[in-house]
Amino acid sequence: MATFKDRACSFLPLNNREQKPRSSGLTEVRGPYYSSYGKRHLEDLLETMGMYIDILKFAGGSFALMPKDVVIDLNKTAHNYNTEVSTGGFIERVLSYGPQYVDQYLTECKELGFDIVEVSSGFISLPTKDVVSLVNKVQDFDLKPKPEVGIQFGAGGGITTSAEHESEGTKSVSQLINQGRKCLEAGAWRLMIESEGITEQVTKWRTDVIAEIVDNFGLERVMFEAADPEVFEWYIKNFGIDVNLFVDHSQIVQLESLRSGTWGSKSSWGRITSYKPTL
Repeated sequence: MATFKDRACSFLPLNNREQKPRSSGLTEVRGPYYSSYGKRHLEDLLETMGMYIDILKFAGGSFALMPKDVVIDLNKTAHNYNTEVSTGGFIERVLSYGPQYVDQYLTECKELGFDIVEVSSGFISLPTKDVVSLVNKVQDFDLKPKPEVGIQFGAGGGITTSAEHESEGTKSVSQLINQGRKCLEAGAWRLMIESEGITEQVTKWRTDVIAEIVDNFGLERVMFEAADPEVFEWYIKNFGIDVNLFVDHSQIVQLESLRSGTWGSKSSWGRITSYKPTL
């Protein structure tokens, strides 16, 4: 697998980034969902930008529509580039069929080669103690639990209108913080912060919510969904290159250009930097 030393124009200094596996500045990219793609496309993606991609996420339960051997092959391809693979938030659909399917689902996830199980409840009402129980259950299968927390009722689909979200209302920020803290105490790997109600499908960004999340958990323990370029640019301008972000796979080059400082918009070009002391 290529490293930063292998890049073109390696004589030019870029912002300091950890090599994989990283503890901060993680980038998770969306797998097949808005567009279908297979092993050849994934190999192209990882061959060119794999050193910047930490996690591949199958959104919307897309893997449940594919042949098992194809999913296994896709996950093996990701692992060949030291990239972990996440189920996305499909477990809430599994729960809608009945809790008796959870063990069977997690067994299948392990057999398919997943590393991370996202524990989401955007479309269903699930008590915090039940979310914590799922965090524990995922660990029983030697998988990494990644609970998704947010403030928007009915979030997670990416296709609901702003008006529909407004009619649903939002949860309190303290509820998000409380649930997130209990999940981390139970052993959650990181928290996935749902963008809907914060920076997506809103008339005004809830930057106050973001500030409370960072104040309570720090940057390393959370990953923010950043559905649009102006959103992930805002995160990097405000929190630096080590903020953990989830974007569409089509946005990886644009995102890493910002992190590395090679390019940007009028408001970020030449302004994104880092400092690593010489020991």
